[in-house]
Amino acid sequence: MAQQVPVAENLFTWPSDHPALIGGRSSDGRVVFPYRIHRLVGGVREELEKVELPRRGTLWTFTTQRFRPPSPPYARDDEQNFEPFTIGYVELPGALRVEARLTEPDPAKLRIGQEMELRIVPFRTDADGNQIMIYAFAPVDGTADNEEGTNRGSE
Repeated sequence: MAQQVPVAENLFTWPSDHPALIGGRSSDGRVVFPYRIHRLVGGVREELEKVELPRRGTLWTFTTQRFRPPSPPYARDDEQNFEPFTIGYVELPGALRVEARLTEPDPAKLRIGQEMELRIVPFRTDADGNQIMIYAFAPVDGTADNEEGTNRGSE
């Protein structure tokens, strides 16, 4: 039976009605994303604490990806079906900037400083028919309409 599965483990909480990105916090309070088990702190290997990151932040900058990314390392899209998409950096409370796809494809409807909220959205279907899910950010003010079923986690 086909399922919705995350693109990678320990990237975001899933399934969840209120998904969150998973980061790692070191003993000095620094937070990194994506989560990793260890980090060098002052030349010493330290285990990081797994933490859920805030779901909301502000759009720090963005651009439109108008060409199909190379494969590998990116998933191979059929060139005829490729559609440009927006990507950006969202600054989460605590000054951590996260790179992500944006759900709003029209750059005219985006603005730097705009409030954004985490969404988990379909990316592609794998060979077993599973829907591969990725994280993205959507404008909070409602300027971006999401497809049915991609709004999971909205409040």
